[in-house]
Amino acid sequence: MDLNDSTSLAELMSRYVSTETGFGVPKDGWRICLAHEFKEKRKPFQAKDVSLSNMIEHVSLGVRYLRWWYRKTQVEKKAPFIDMFRALPLRQIYGAPLGGIGGGSITRGWRGDFCRWQLNPGMYHYKTVIANQFTVCLRRGGQTVYQQVLSTERPPTLQGWNWGYCGEYAFYHALYPRAWTVYHLPGQNVTLTCRQVSPVIPHDYKDSSLPVAVFVWDIENKNDYALDVSIMFTMVNGSGHKDDKSGGYWNEPFHLEKDGESVSGVLLHHQTPVNPYTLCIAAREKSGQEISHQTAFSPKGTCSALWSDLMTDGRLDSPKDSSPPTQKGEEVAAALAVSCSVPANSHNSVEFSLAWDMPKITFGSRGRIYERRYTRYYGTKGDAAPSLSHYALTHYSKWEESIDEWQRPILQDGSLPAWYKSALFNELYFVVDGGTVWVELPEDADISGGVRPEDGGLPAQPDVVKDYGRFAYLEGQEYRMYNTYDVHFYASFALIMLWPKLALSLQYDIAGSVVQHDPTERLNLMNGQYSPVKTRDVVPHDIGDPDDEPWVRANAYLIHDTADWKDLNLKFVLQVYRDYYLTQDEQYLKDMWPICQTVMETELKFDKDGDGLIENSGYADQTYDGWKVTGPSAYCGGLWLASVCMMCKMARVLNCESVYQRYRDILERGKAAFDKLLWNGKYYNYDSSGRSLSNSVMSDQCAGHWFLRASGLGDDDYQVFPKEKICSALKSVFDLNVMSFSGGQMGAVNGMRPEGVPDRSSVQSDEVWVGVVYGLAATMIHEGMIEEGMHTAEGCYRAVWERMGMAFQTPEAYCEKGIYRSLAYMRPLSIWAMQLALNNRPNHSKTTDKDVGQD
Repeated sequence: MDLNDSTSLAELMSRYVSTETGFGVPKDGWRICLAHEFKEKRKPFQAKDVSLSNMIEHVSLGVRYLRWWYRKTQVEKKAPFIDMFRALPLRQIYGAPLGGIGGGSITRGWRGDFCRWQLNPGMYHYKTVIANQFTVCLRRGGQTVYQQVLSTERPPTLQGWNWGYCGEYAFYHALYPRAWTVYHLPGQNVTLTCRQVSPVIPHDYKDSSLPVAVFVWDIENKNDYALDVSIMFTMVNGSGHKDDKSGGYWNEPFHLEKDGESVSGVLLHHQTPVNPYTLCIAAREKSGQEISHQTAFSPKGTCSALWSDLMTDGRLDSPKDSSPPTQKGEEVAAALAVSCSVPANSHNSVEFSLAWDMPKITFGSRGRIYERRYTRYYGTKGDAAPSLSHYALTHYSKWEESIDEWQRPILQDGSLPAWYKSALFNELYFVVDGGTVWVELPEDADISGGVRPEDGGLPAQPDVVKDYGRFAYLEGQEYRMYNTYDVHFYASFALIMLWPKLALSLQYDIAGSVVQHDPTERLNLMNGQYSPVKTRDVVPHDIGDPDDEPWVRANAYLIHDTADWKDLNLKFVLQVYRDYYLTQDEQYLKDMWPICQTVMETELKFDKDGDGLIENSGYADQTYDGWKVTGPSAYCGGLWLASVCMMCKMARVLNCESVYQRYRDILERGKAAFDKLLWNGKYYNYDSSGRSLSNSVMSDQCAGHWFLRASGLGDDDYQVFPKEKICSALKSVFDLNVMSFSGGQMGAVNGMRPEGVPDRSSVQSDEVWVGVVYGLAATMIHEGMIEEGMHTAEGCYRAVWERMGMAFQTPEAYCEKGIYRSLAYMRPLSIWAMQLALNNRPNHSKTTDKDVGQD
């Protein structure tokens, strides 16, 4: 089933010259030699990549965007929510992010660099801080015999340190939320394994919120003599941002003893005027080990003094006092070392942690102050870093037990290929590294939009939001909008299966915004017309830009008039029932029912000829908003019919017989019209316009059926699409969009002509969307096409993770050659829909409550 599985792994590890396999490194995951160089170098999609025909068609859009971009960047001095002129260049360096959910994130690259920072909520800073390193010192008989920075870099600064570790002797292995780096020390007969552990634990809403990670260093001495080994952790006070030199920052050592366990380390206070925080490097005190520190050193110049300090005796000077505040233009860093003895042919381990405490946050507009979720347990004073570090170092083994318990059944399933196991867990990085925020609900907050339950609205503070907080993640690190709903539709499977309370909380936020109206007029860049920011009784595109005021000002997206989208309302209804089906939360269903009825009434206005099918015009679905559609279409028409079917099912669950009969009548008429207008004998046409391209094969044409299957529907009284037609459509997609595209090894292209060439009528039609492909694969698996589904998804994984070098930054889209679009995107979390489909295979072991989102 695998596409050259051994070949692709061999390529990533081809430059590894050691035979060492490391300490406790698992078999499954993404593995790469630190000396590897990716041959394929892609460029981001930018305005200049638009085809001439599309450029001519959208010239007025381009002019309006340019004017808006200029005002945003040059006048307002803010970053555009989508920047078509300054897309992120591809850096093939990223690894598993550090930390729990919603407290900010720091990414450590696969070569060991601290290189991607999101401490200010939703705002990314891409900077490798070269002084942030681990260093090893080996001593024998009281003499240092080897001291090396564990980095392959040779920077122009810090020349007093020994750089240039040979990457051919090391490899990185990621199985999120853990990662391992194995360093064989040439000529020393010593192997180090650094295990990185973050508290990302399904169905855990406490530890999973903590902004902390642990580094466990396992030291294997394969010599016939003992060695004294020291590991030193250095960290700059800041993130490599220009404000690191603003002055007024200081470091201080600390020691915390609690419950018979002690930790020591250094606090790095970064007291900026907005969103101040404290970094903390710490180590756990263990018998026979010694912790030492250097409170402050300058990360500029040669930094020879620190290097010599460690080399002299494997320890640091350990001054007791705090450092003075930095002057403007200065930077300050700290160092922490742990020393231990490793007997001959034996093993020892040392443990470090990295924590960051930014308890209160404000977004770009500097409006409301929010408290992060972890403050429920650690307070809002900004003094929690020692306690966070102590807790992490004394509880990480329990985290790992929980992680093992969760991952083990999948990793031990011999029917699943190795690439899938890596993809399934590693794509979860985005739950943490998606600009994610998880905050407490303020005491005075009202999420209902002002409409109370007795009037068809919501409670001001629903229990699930009050108890579990508010959750938001970006559409993508480059597409800076929170909870973009048409994309969350795909990604939501990861949340509802693993952190269902967060999924439900997000739904309440969206539901509350439906009834809201923001009459502020603004220019829509696509058509040049003005319209309200938010129309009542319509699901918003997103809940806002982190550089503005999320939850207060929704719809940061201003390309189109968001009142026009047909699919957002439908995707709300589809998620409501799916979430109820997977959680059996009756209160949630009751609360959402009147909102579902409201948005469906809005949709029914588009059934202009009374045939039970809504019509589209222009760019009338949000997901494929660059691909023109006229009349009923396979995508929106299928979503509509699935939504009508779910309204029937919800009406039956809630004993609303009149509503059931109404939607049953609409469903029967709509099914007949859908088949008549769109079925061509093999698949559903893209749309019903009769245009020359209306019979293009759309890879996502069965999206409505996918959600029915994921919700336990699609058969008997709740069959919408005949099984034989669905299977025929999926076979057509597999034969054309998958196997006739790039040799069948890059996933499914969005649009394919029946003659077997990609549809190039729009920017989006000849792209592969990774998250859509995973959803398509899930649909195939639901229909018993397991081999086809796995092959389809595998093409994306191989392309992104093994050939393009986009690990831990999976893009929204790529073309067959040369171009990608929007790195680090939300939609690929839809791979968890594949797992749901696999769980529901006939003769598969019974799905447990935890598999489907019970808490």
